[in-house]
Amino acid sequence: MLDKESQLFLEELLITPSPTGYEAAGQKVWKEYVKKYSDKVESDAYGSVVAKVETNMDVATVMIEAHADEIGMVVQHISEEGFITLNKLGGSDSTIARAKRVYIHSKKGRVLGVVGNKAIHLQDSKNGGGKQPAWKDIYVDIGASSKEEALELVQIGDPVTYTDEVEYLNDEIITARALDNRIGGFVIAQVLRKLRKRKKDLKVNVIALNSVQEEVGGFGARMMSFRHMPDAALVTDVTHSTDTPGVNKKEFGSVTLGGGPTVQHGGANHPAVVKLVQEAAEKAKITIQHEATSVRTGTDTDSIFYQKTGIPSALISLPLRYMHSPVETASLNDVEALIDLMTESILNMRPDQTFSVFED
Repeated sequence: MLDKESQLFLEELLITPSPTGYEAAGQKVWKEYVKKYSDKVESDAYGSVVAKVETNMDVATVMIEAHADEIGMVVQHISEEGFITLNKLGGSDSTIARAKRVYIHSKKGRVLGVVGNKAIHLQDSKNGGGKQPAWKDIYVDIGASSKEEALELVQIGDPVTYTDEVEYLNDEIITARALDNRIGGFVIAQVLRKLRKRKKDLKVNVIALNSVQEEVGGFGARMMSFRHMPDAALVTDVTHSTDTPGVNKKEFGSVTLGGGPTVQHGGANHPAVVKLVQEAAEKAKITIQHEATSVRTGTDTDSIFYQKTGIPSALISLPLRYMHSPVETASLNDVEALIDLMTESILNMRPDQTFSVFED
């Protein structure tokens, strides 16, 4: 299980709000932590952060990447009566928005609100009962009695998150609002920590990239990948654990929570990099699962692999239940296996490492 330092870092990372486009608070937490385990830390204009472990200028460089942002909402409108209309940031699901407590993150501080929900006694099929609401029909009550009073606390453009934070269902299972994909930021930070302890075995340079704005198009990863152009990339994000009731495994694949990280095949995933990851798993006796990519991976891998002349990339994912909800759920055993798999994959790379589809 996680040691105390790792657990405290993970919990701080998860509870720090970082909606897409508003990631600065979470990035400060990540940046401060990785300083201890890297040779250099840099950030760009939009807030993506890289931490570097440098071995030799003449050897290959591998990038490990996760995204820092979470889905959320944003203040869209304030009525004359002081009620706040929301819009979504990223793939937020309006179905689960009603009757929730939320935090509006304003420049004056955190403001508590509740998402209004019409009492069941007042509902019928004509006024919204049982229907998925449009975001324009969802509103937040912060206790204000007028627009002027509300504007004393919040303004248009303030980001909004659910109040849900970190809980443990048992010693292995964690549930939180922003496991997608703050858990990935935790993973690559822990890989840096492990590599620091084993630096004498490290033969390549490493860049750990925690990117912004994945949830709206993978923009942070595009910027930083273009800037640094590593020789290879290992990307981590969450994937759907399909072992819950009602999920069609024929359509979405077979992925089990606690069954180990998944390796994706096809699309942006370079076969030679995937082979290296699989060999590292076998050598270190790490159990992995497999997924097939159709057109897109739906992750930052899609933004990284095609930059300039191409960056050979592979996606290693963490099984996650209830994605894009306030109760995202993951296995800490899978998290630790993912950390080990990325670490061992990097340590298995040669100083002159290259990847070609024509290599034997």
